Amino acid sequence: MGLLALFRRKPLERPGFALYGAAVAAARDPWFFATLGVPDSLDGRFDLVGLHVALLIRRLRRDPDPRGAQLAQAVFDAMFADMDVNLREMGVGDLSVGKRVKQMWEAFHGRARAYEAALDAGDRQALAAALQRNVWRSLPEAEAPAAARLAAHAQVVSSALAAQPLSGLLQGEVRFPAPEEASHAA
Repeated sequence: MGLLALFRRKPLERPGFALYGAAVAAARDPWFFATLGVPDSLDGRFDLVGLHVALLIRRLRRDPDPRGAQLAQAVFDAMFADMDVNLREMGVGDLSVGKRVKQMWEAFHGRARAYEAALDAGDRQALAAALQRNVWRSLPEAEAPAAARLAAHAQVVSSALAAQPLSGLLQGEVRFPAPEEASHAA
């Protein structure tokens, strides 16, 4: 490998970051915090970003075109590059960043698997239970109606992502339905 290869971008890196950025923007909608009562904390924001990224990665991995899986990996890489940068900006020491990113990766992976299993089974109750466990971990019983609404939103987003062509996604173009749209469609 030549020296220039170290500085060359991967072909799907730019669209991966664009798609990740769109997922972050969708996860920051005030509706989640004001209407559903998602905790406006580092954990609450991580859970919402993780949900939107998991739905996006699920869509990309299911595409029959092998570039879908490659783009899913680029989105994942973008997410954890961003997590690394954010931890450093928050003042986490260099020696701890790797450990913290690994913990975040494990948390994301477990959540994504639970959400995917529920979506694959078409089981909104299981999806709501997983969201309640992860998003509202300190107040599980009190937030059950909000978790059901978030599960309905996730199902609408999943369907909307499935309907978007890979050609646009490969260009870094994606549309996440607004939560208000999802609540009317559910």
